[in-house]
Amino acid sequence: MSILVVGSVAFDSVETPFGKVDNVLGGSATYFSTSASFFTDVNLVAVVGEDFPQEHVDFLRSRNIDLAGLSREAGKTFHWQGKYGFDLNEAQTLATHLNVFESFKPRIPAEYGAADYLFLANIDPDLQLEVLNQVQRPRVVACDTMNFWISSKPDVLKKLIARVDILIINEGEARQLSGEANLVKAARKLLDFGVKTLIVKRGEYGFSCLTTHRSLPHLPTR
Repeated sequence: MSILVVGSVAFDSVETPFGKVDNVLGGSATYFSTSASFFTDVNLVAVVGEDFPQEHVDFLRSRNIDLAGLSREAGKTFHWQGKYGFDLNEAQTLATHLNVFESFKPRIPAEYGAADYLFLANIDPDLQLEVLNQVQRPRVVACDTMNFWISSKPDVLKKLIARVDILIINEGEARQLSGEANLVKAARKLLDFGVKTLIVKRGEYGFSCLTTHRSLPHLPTR
């Protein structure tokens, strides 16, 4: 079993009541790939800029993540700046510098095209749809998103959600995308968009998982 991951490899600058860091390794594809690498083989598709240090590439390779789909382009790496209060469940986006990510057109290597399991990590939903059109017939497709895309491209995001099996978002994003303040009503509305399984991340409280009556294929483990 292997998982194809397409998303962002980025620099994060984050401030919390407990400290602040600048330009650390971040990005949705980075976090997912690193976590998934403890359980299975991971193939990564992403883009970085000329400023992306070799030590970060070495770290990803140390996790046995296949980087055939990681491209380096002229320009700067995607950079997200955010701030958290004492409620660490919700992030405040201070700045989003797309940089090389603005012109990113994911190209899935031929050896990845027959992937059974696909994770569309947080990127422009138009690009997530493009990736879906490049893979053959994955058994399970999961996706992530964020407030930036929910506010700027809600209609495209809803089209994407209708084509995936699993949607993973946090409480604030669930309320924002559904337009419902009550989390139960929000979850039901998101399921009505067509996704089979919804996972709502609840920070220190864990997560809530809701599913339709359509079952997912069995997910093997290593």
